[in-house]
Amino acid sequence: MKFPRSSGVLLHPTSLPGRFGLGTLGDEAHRFVDYLAESGQRYWQVLPLGPTSYGDSPYQALSAFAGNPMLIDLERLVQEGWLAADDLSDAPAFPEEKVDYGWVIPYKTEKLRAAFARFEATAGAEDRQRFEGFCHGSMAWLADFALFMALKDHFDGASWSSWDQPLRDRHPEAVTAYHRRLEPQVRYHAFLQYLFFSQYTDLKRHAEARSVAIIGDLPIFVAYDSADAWSHPELFHFDSKGHPTVVAGVPPDYFSETGQLWGNPLYRWDALARTGYAWWIERLKMALTLYDVIRVDHFRGFEAYWEIPAGETTAVKGRWVKGPDRAFFDALRREMGELPIIAEDLGLITPEVEALRDGAGLPGMKILQFAFGSDAQNAYLPHNYRSSHCVVYTGTHDNDTTEGFFAQAAEEERAFFRAYVGSEAEGVSRALIRMAFASVADLAVIPMQDWLGLGSEARMNVPGQAADNWAWRMTSADASSALGASMRELAELYGRSKVRVSAELAAR
Repeated sequence: MKFPRSSGVLLHPTSLPGRFGLGTLGDEAHRFVDYLAESGQRYWQVLPLGPTSYGDSPYQALSAFAGNPMLIDLERLVQEGWLAADDLSDAPAFPEEKVDYGWVIPYKTEKLRAAFARFEATAGAEDRQRFEGFCHGSMAWLADFALFMALKDHFDGASWSSWDQPLRDRHPEAVTAYHRRLEPQVRYHAFLQYLFFSQYTDLKRHAEARSVAIIGDLPIFVAYDSADAWSHPELFHFDSKGHPTVVAGVPPDYFSETGQLWGNPLYRWDALARTGYAWWIERLKMALTLYDVIRVDHFRGFEAYWEIPAGETTAVKGRWVKGPDRAFFDALRREMGELPIIAEDLGLITPEVEALRDGAGLPGMKILQFAFGSDAQNAYLPHNYRSSHCVVYTGTHDNDTTEGFFAQAAEEERAFFRAYVGSEAEGVSRALIRMAFASVADLAVIPMQDWLGLGSEARMNVPGQAADNWAWRMTSADASSALGASMRELAELYGRSKVRVSAELAAR
């Protein structure tokens, strides 16, 4: 796809302000859309919105289709009558600048269960009809997911591979028996999805009304302990007991001598090809009901992926295996037409990966924090962008903030940065933002932390670190009118806003 010359902000909804411990899809999200629109920004990029599990990573979701119930806004449930105002009077003094998941999740879960109980006891015919209509329309994925979640509750969170063998292997009589036995719990989890998608649909409509498009994030792999792996084992390299035989990761490189062992199950691309990639097509169609554009994470895995034998403790003993390559994207295009996809083409990128990206007509990513570690030939330096068909970032959710990056960079890197930029008068973050906006890249996306000029304390994720990730939050005061005016000024100055730069600004 081809973007108009424009700009946007990267911010996960959990990082929004709010009184219940983490950001939601409620009023603060609607206000953030307004803020983007008024600041001349045309895109809001988010991280994956699926239900998280251990570690709270949005990249290890319990489903590739479902939404995260923790993003449901409780105050909107009061407005809808599923909670009373008094139900929220016991809200603790949650931290404003960090998500404490261990505190937030039990509190919100208690309130969501109360909302479901009130719905079951008091909902009228019209509300029940809407709920049942949602369930019917989402049956292709919701039936398996809601049962999967009810079963995880029943088995105290144990992985599906440890369930009783008939249930693990989805014998029809076992699935039917447990569905009957756990019917209230199954219905509860379906209700949470109904609430999530109702609130998200309202937010999406509001964004459309303000001409703000949403960029979603789609991990290439699914989590092993997920409804997808349990309900479609034939699509993955599993043994007869449901255990992976090979898992995903990336090989050793400059940054890690043992590589990265992600542990996700790997696809049986031959089995997917025999169905015309039906599961992936349904996944993408579902994602495009949520997002206007999708960033596909680890794009290089479609050309070739690093396969590691299950049981290894590092990624060293892996091998490259050919992926589905162009046949996959040809199948998607035949079914869906133009693909509104950004290829996350970072890491070890070969000419074959570049050929796949370009052959599919997809824009790749340019990360400015990567631009100063070598010399003038560095591909991430703006003067080396071969065309405008790309998306430029100061950094991503996996990088440190720009201020944090610069504070820890080698002196040679800092010296190159100073020489390239010419001045540090604006500060490091603002200098890279200006560089991104001035570049030929069609779209510039800036993490909110960089707009705020924050240091490493605001970093969203440290890859390979098991705890203390995904926790940063902005405050209501951060989205100031002064910052919004500055964002809009740069968007206008560099032709990334619908509004042309004013004569007054041009004369400065």
